[in-house]
Amino acid sequence: MTPRVLEMYRKDVRPALTEKFGYKNVMMIPGLEKISVNIGVGEASVSPNLLEDAIKTLRQITGQQPSVRKAKKSIANFKLREGMPVGAMVTLRGARMWEFYDRLINTAIPQVRDFRGLPSNCFDGRGNYTLGIREQIVFPEINIDKVAKIRGMNVTLVTTAGTDEEGLELLTLLKFPFRKN
Repeated sequence: MTPRVLEMYRKDVRPALTEKFGYKNVMMIPGLEKISVNIGVGEASVSPNLLEDAIKTLRQITGQQPSVRKAKKSIANFKLREGMPVGAMVTLRGARMWEFYDRLINTAIPQVRDFRGLPSNCFDGRGNYTLGIREQIVFPEINIDKVAKIRGMNVTLVTTAGTDEEGLELLTLLKFPFRKN
């Protein structure tokens, strides 16, 4: 079974993008390539079980085993040595990516308190969008009673779009909740 957002992309979004930008080839049409979800755990050097909690949280949210990210440099002010674990990340592709995108825009983001939409200026210049979520408890998979510490995460939507304009149009057509100006 194909995810419903992927069906919408194939049925509605591709033709609309082709009409707007006049693509001559199907491979030129922008799409979602991957979604990267990161949780930084700076306090992992003091308490290693915080890192395990972050890994468990990411596994519950994404349905995939996270990889532990280690420090590249030693920074004395932060009591950080090279090679110490500082976070966890997951890269989603394929059907899992489309299912996560669907849950993100339809259940998780609307759960944010005082939500009025996401800013449309968080693109990186190449059509990729990054957003920060302050609390992991907006995802329905997380049991609030079992959360040791509220922590945030970064979600990066990597597209095949060449420009921010194409990326914005792609995400708008995929019903991404951008703020109305």
